Amino acid sequence: MLFLIVSILLSVILLLNFRIFPRFGVNTFQAIVFNYPVCFLTGFLLLPRDQPFSIDFAQTWTWLAFGLGVGFIITFMLSGLSTQRMGITATSLANNMSLVVPVCFSLFIFQTGGKTFDALNYIGLILAVVAVGLSTFRKEEGQTIKALGWNTLLPLAVFLMYGATNTMINYMNIKYIPSADKTLQVTLTMVIGAIVAGSIMLAIRLVQGKEKIERQNLIGAITLGIPNFLSFYTLIRALSQFGGNGAFVYPLYNIGVILVAALSASLFFKEKLLVINRIGLGLAILAIGLISWQELAQLAKFR
Repeated sequence: MLFLIVSILLSVILLLNFRIFPRFGVNTFQAIVFNYPVCFLTGFLLLPRDQPFSIDFAQTWTWLAFGLGVGFIITFMLSGLSTQRMGITATSLANNMSLVVPVCFSLFIFQTGGKTFDALNYIGLILAVVAVGLSTFRKEEGQTIKALGWNTLLPLAVFLMYGATNTMINYMNIKYIPSADKTLQVTLTMVIGAIVAGSIMLAIRLVQGKEKIERQNLIGAITLGIPNFLSFYTLIRALSQFGGNGAFVYPLYNIGVILVAALSASLFFKEKLLVINRIGLGLAILAIGLISWQELAQLAKFR
């Protein structure tokens, strides 16, 4: 349970980083680009001595991992923008409720093994979608939805991109990755894809004169990169502790991140939630509970 708690806290720290970057003049784009080399170094240091890192370009999953790395950097940028413009609570909720996408793909497309969904589980999936819409509604004093413009779509974009990348990870595990001991190897390959994509994007902007590398951006990359990698790593360790039961671990993880993020936003940034946002937050917790009620019942019996 310790790894799960640590993963939740680290995931919220990522959102807090995005929220405070503007205060210290940190360029979010550069911080995200430079965070991936930090991620790679962090993961490389965690590699067991008997598992040297290498890239096999003959493997299909290698190219898929590179593609996922590109998806990660796009998703991360959307998450940063959404956190700054729509708030921590809305972004964290959109992020965590994206579990609906890989769950639906697993049920109806991949048709993998696991638990059989009943009526309560399907109601939970529907409520999850509704919860994202209600919780991301934001109308600040003196502003209209029209004034917020395209910003209102940022949490939805985060929802879809996180859902798509998590679905692709599931597909890779089903199709190409038979051994769980390759977790760090595959993750580092994904990070390399993000490094390459980010470097190209940054180089173009530097040539165009739209970017200037500054020290605070590199510091921001460190505060972002270390918890970014460790949040994923500790989540994998949590899954191992519970026998790889993702249907049990992920809902608890998502509930934890949503609640801690909402509490942090209220305490540190005085983010105010409208009644409709609170309803959405409550529906999100209810939705995750319905999706995973069988696993939660098992936990109650275990205790």
